Amino acid sequence: MRRASFGLPAAGLLVTVVAAGPALADPPAPPPVATARSELAALTIATPHSMNGYARDKFDIWAKQPDGCTTRQEVLARDGKNVQDKPGSCQPASGSWYSVYDNTTVTDVTKATIDHMVPLAMAWISGADTWTADQRKAFGNDLKDPQLLIASESSNSSKGDSGPDAWKPANHTFWCTYAEDYTHVKSVWKLTTTAAEKPALSSMLDTCTN
Repeated sequence: MRRASFGLPAAGLLVTVVAAGPALADPPAPPPVATARSELAALTIATPHSMNGYARDKFDIWAKQPDGCTTRQEVLARDGKNVQDKPGSCQPASGSWYSVYDNTTVTDVTKATIDHMVPLAMAWISGADTWTADQRKAFGNDLKDPQLLIASESSNSSKGDSGPDAWKPANHTFWCTYAEDYTHVKSVWKLTTTAAEKPALSSMLDTCTN
């Protein structure tokens, strides 16, 4: 059993769509808003690259981690509450997962999707098209930075490959953290931004209170 597995199985496997508080998760914390503003100011505005050659498979998502579990399983264990694995497996059998994008809780593990804060397609047109295969794999499975988080199927689907100029979380209270996280990931990975994305992020950072 992994270190992240604890608690008892959930009573049922249903999707709850009522408002709920966050699970007892420990994803990477966002940077302070002052840091995010500095990182945003330093991002280079550039014309998006072509989508030619893009494929999600080129990011080797959900690769195996050193403990033998996949990246997806690691995030489910890290960010879930009362997660219980299948015997002798990394795969959660039950638990609950908070989707901060839309302030809902998912209790069916098959419906707890993992979202890339900066979508893979967005990364591709922002510079990842020039990366090596190893760099893209590291980005697609990044557990160090605030790049991977739980999302309900509906919120993940509505976001798709959009950046913050075209999509924002329905949960307005997450806008500050969303902008901090998104900006930080682009900064760490030296990805470019656009003339539309940069002010959208700045506007969302204006909602921060710290």
